[in-house]
Amino acid sequence: MRVALAIALLVTSSGLEAGAQEAPLFDRVEDHFVDNGGVPIHYVTLGDTGAEETLLFVHGFPDFWYVWHNQIDALADEYRVAAMDTRAANLSGKPRGVENYDMSYLMSDIEAVIDDLGVEQVTLVAHDWGAIISWRFVMDETHSARVRRFVVMNLTHPRGFTRTLANATPEQRQNTQYARNFMQPGAGAGIQSAAAGRAQGTYGDEGERVVQFVQEAYARSDVELMLNFYRAGYWKEPYVELTDWPKIDVPVLQFHGLQDTYVDKDGLSNTWDWIARDYTLITYPDVGHWVQLDAADRVTEAMRWWLRTH
Repeated sequence: MRVALAIALLVTSSGLEAGAQEAPLFDRVEDHFVDNGGVPIHYVTLGDTGAEETLLFVHGFPDFWYVWHNQIDALADEYRVAAMDTRAANLSGKPRGVENYDMSYLMSDIEAVIDDLGVEQVTLVAHDWGAIISWRFVMDETHSARVRRFVVMNLTHPRGFTRTLANATPEQRQNTQYARNFMQPGAGAGIQSAAAGRAQGTYGDEGERVVQFVQEAYARSDVELMLNFYRAGYWKEPYVELTDWPKIDVPVLQFHGLQDTYVDKDGLSNTWDWIARDYTLITYPDVGHWVQLDAADRVTEAMRWWLRTH
């Protein structure tokens, strides 16, 4: 009888453990909203609230917080992890008017989340448009003190980015034509309509429930409004190299998938001259723009090593 009971308890315990492991990330995170000047900004957290350090993830276009799911899940064992939806994405507010997507508002959204987290500083982790905002955040005299360290993925320093735009080859110019197209009215319709297929293609191997969750989030996002990031903040022609940037005074870890056709690797050159602290660059020759998805394990383990040593 005791043997049978022990076996039953073992089976039950194993079943609960397996069930916990199978629970998707979106069932395990905690949802939060913070009001920033009348615009609600949504973010999620996972991990010990008493952890020594908080990592804040900022996604790019046309994503939302879940694009970081691999890193959130893995790093929450050591850190408190937070990931936000930028305005117009998923559950965050969707103010109308290009003026509401000025860089000052986008940076203040990050600051509002940091305040709501109840910490003085975060390690800021960003990709694509989130990284455009975050490069500016770590150089802005109003906001830079809130960043302890900076991890950036597939978005070069603004000086390197604008230098590449200003000196673009025909191929490089063709590769950035998407950004000029995005600035046109109505450009979001096709992107929005393709969202369901994009979710299936990116997350299909994670199961139907994950795909459905991502599809619903994409449907809640307003892509036309998200494109106001480009209309308000992307560099305009005629392109010139912008050189008047303060040196970054926090350690920086930069990842770049060299197959990226949206953000040219030529923009990486001389980044080390624009950072006053330790700068670590990791490139992956076989990876494209979404390095945090396409090289998830490599990125996560490199982050873990760097966070422990810097």
